[in-house]
Amino acid sequence: MGNIIRVMLVDDHLMFREKLFNWIGKYLDMDIVGEAGNGLEAVTMARSLYPDVILMDVRMEKMNGLEATKIIMSELPKTCIIGLSINDDRETVSAMKAAGAAYCFSKDCNMNHLLSAIRNCGITT
Repeated sequence: MGNIIRVMLVDDHLMFREKLFNWIGKYLDMDIVGEAGNGLEAVTMARSLYPDVILMDVRMEKMNGLEATKIIMSELPKTCIIGLSINDDRETVSAMKAAGAAYCFSKDCNMNHLLSAIRNCGITT
């Protein structure tokens, strides 16, 4: 087995973070290294944790996922960010990708697609 993919979860809804935490915890090739409830926390945590992959909610209080993604990508360009949003419209996806996210999915996406994205990101970091 290769390296463990270091994943950070960023979402303002604790229940959604817990769902992701429990789901990712089933996979031996991934380790959750941190959780943040808003973009400001995400930026601070990313600076100290150096995650391989960040699952980033797009809409949050204090600092949204777009701003947090821009800052993190400018400082940690090897980090792969996957945007997650209730809205998967073209504008949201385009905005996240313009901010530096590698992918952007709806929060009700097929979990296998999200798993593939995390692993693809983990390979390139």
